[in-house]
Amino acid sequence: MPTATFDLGAVPFNPDGWGPLESTADDSNVPFAPFSRSDKLGRIADWTRNFNNPTRSKNPADSAFDFTSDASFPSFADDDSSFRLVDGKPPPRPKFGPKWRFQRQLQLPQRRDEEVEAKKREAEKERARRDRHYQNRSNPSNHRRELFKSSVDIQPEWNMHEQIPFSTFTKLSFTVSEPEDLLLCGAVESYDRSHDRIAPKNERRLERFKNRNFFKVTTTDDPVIRRLANEDKATVFATDAILSTLMCAPRSVYSWDIVVQRVGNKLFFDKRDGSQLDLLSVHETSQEPLPEAKDDINSAHSLSVEASYINQNFSQQVLIRDGKKVTFDEPNPFANEGEEVASVGYRYRRWKLDNDMYLVARCEVHSVVDVNNQRSFLTLNALNEFDPKYSGVDWRQKLETQRGAVLATELKNNANKLAKWTAQALLASADMMKLGYVSRIHPRDHFNHVILAVVGYKPKDFAAQINLNPTNMWGIVKSIVDICMKLNEGKYVLVKDPSKPQIRIYEVPADAFENDYVEEPIPEEEQVQPNADGAADDADGVEAAVASTNDGEDKKVEDQA
Repeated sequence: MPTATFDLGAVPFNPDGWGPLESTADDSNVPFAPFSRSDKLGRIADWTRNFNNPTRSKNPADSAFDFTSDASFPSFADDDSSFRLVDGKPPPRPKFGPKWRFQRQLQLPQRRDEEVEAKKREAEKERARRDRHYQNRSNPSNHRRELFKSSVDIQPEWNMHEQIPFSTFTKLSFTVSEPEDLLLCGAVESYDRSHDRIAPKNERRLERFKNRNFFKVTTTDDPVIRRLANEDKATVFATDAILSTLMCAPRSVYSWDIVVQRVGNKLFFDKRDGSQLDLLSVHETSQEPLPEAKDDINSAHSLSVEASYINQNFSQQVLIRDGKKVTFDEPNPFANEGEEVASVGYRYRRWKLDNDMYLVARCEVHSVVDVNNQRSFLTLNALNEFDPKYSGVDWRQKLETQRGAVLATELKNNANKLAKWTAQALLASADMMKLGYVSRIHPRDHFNHVILAVVGYKPKDFAAQINLNPTNMWGIVKSIVDICMKLNEGKYVLVKDPSKPQIRIYEVPADAFENDYVEEPIPEEEQVQPNADGAADDADGVEAAVASTNDGEDKKVEDQA
């Protein structure tokens, strides 16, 4: 019986290392599985597998060494599918050409935070303002024309003599000498310096002074001016309110009127009863229009009445009301005996306009304060905030930290009013002008107000800050005086055009603006208009009027410049 034998075959010996020799190794039928040194060694062969799968190789021996389905031996296919190229280079920039020039660039979406929303609201507000401005310029029957109606109804029998554009006023210049005080009347109280420490955090309620009387007397109704006119103290007579309106005319937007009376060789500038000069304008130079309805609390008329009421009460609240007053040469010329009047002093001052022409004006000061044992006069005025939405600046938040921004906003929206206050302070030679910041307790409550701050300025410094030139102010007055002195004796009215930057001078009947005079307005398109040549002659007449009397002053003004 033969014995079973098992032939191991030849096992070559490798003296240089482990494994078969390179010359005898035949691994063509042995699959290779990649591995690294960190991988654990697994099985060499698996004879327990099911080799009946038709998808596998026909040779069972090959299947015993096939570990592609084993998770411990990753295959090449797995490596290819899991391989990712990491490239940090930026993609190549396309060449600029016709096909790339107008392609839409994708942008990341912006953050919709408060800043972005605020910018969008500001852009929409600016767009709406431009649209309104365009409509106002293109449509003559717009709401601004209705809002800026003429302050006086032009009658068909009125004859227009002059039409002066504001562009001629900017070139005028005239220098006057220091004024002379002819008389001081009235009595003033001292200023309470504790109001300088008012801030939005410790605001003060605005009080009401119903028992104190305020007087807005025109020129010809002033007994002192009548007396000075009889004494031939001057040729031209006016008040500081009228002169400041003329001096700041190029900054005005609303219509206003001044009555001019030529009596003999004298000239009187008056205001009508209930004239717009008695009220303070609000947001006159602002780009944002005010509501049209007259009964609206934020309409132009309602705000003017409110501002005048605030201004009067403020001028009395900031005083030391202890009964002690600084009296002048004569008592208040408009008050009855025993009547309680507001603290005001009237300085009747005279300026020399020409060799034989003098101007006398009644100027007001509201308070007095002692500085280094010297008496200094003050003027007191108040700016009022009615709704922060119109100005875009909330005083309660900005007054302490950004007071300059608040003042700049007011200079933009109320340029004419601030310029007139400054001109009145200069005419009265006030040493200081106090500006109060008064705001409503609530934007819809126009009866109750609070004082948020009080700031003082020197009139000359403030005039330079707002670009108000005194020589130009007097140049405007001198030119209008020269034009009016050439008119015949009679009554005239000087009207600011409601829609154009110009002034018109009409000759009116002697009984015009009296109680028994009934005015019948006529449409503006039916009013008499001067021809182009007449307007040009009037403009030349304004410049010639100043040039003829200002030859000796031109050199002086140039040297000062």
